[in-house]
Amino acid sequence: MRYKTLKLKLKPVILWGNEGVGTMSRNCEEGIIRVLGLDPGEKRTGIAISDPLGVIASGLDTFIKGKGKDLIDYIEELAGEYNIKTVVVGMPLSMSGKEIEGSKRSRALAASIKARIDTEIVFIDERMTSLESERVLKQAGRIRDKGNIDKLSAVLILQSYLDGVDS
Repeated sequence: MRYKTLKLKLKPVILWGNEGVGTMSRNCEEGIIRVLGLDPGEKRTGIAISDPLGVIASGLDTFIKGKGKDLIDYIEELAGEYNIKTVVVGMPLSMSGKEIEGSKRSRALAASIKARIDTEIVFIDERMTSLESERVLKQAGRIRDKGNIDKLSAVLILQSYLDGVDS
């Protein structure tokens, strides 16, 4: 398996799929390919999706482990619903840029996705995304739910990828 690892600057473009900006259709439009962004964690995985033009990342969901459904099954459903051809996975790295314990989780998740779904996997350096998410949500007064932090981290990871695609 071949993976790409990109290190991109985070941009402050943040939109939520259900809150004031308009909601996205949950059906797959013909010919439209979207990108899925994941912020994998031990308990929760934040999930974001690109708009149909591949310009804006929006928070889609926070998957909580142990709630009955398998994460890979859920990602497979999303891939079918949204015609996902690229999955961007956050790669936790130390401040020196070396892989850490969470990096193994990201690689294992990517391998499981690749084994079940015909998609490109891209890793994005996710250093500081949770801290940035907490800061943004704290300013907005929405820090109460840890799932929001994970979802927003997935948005930041995916937006970083989308901003760098044509650069």
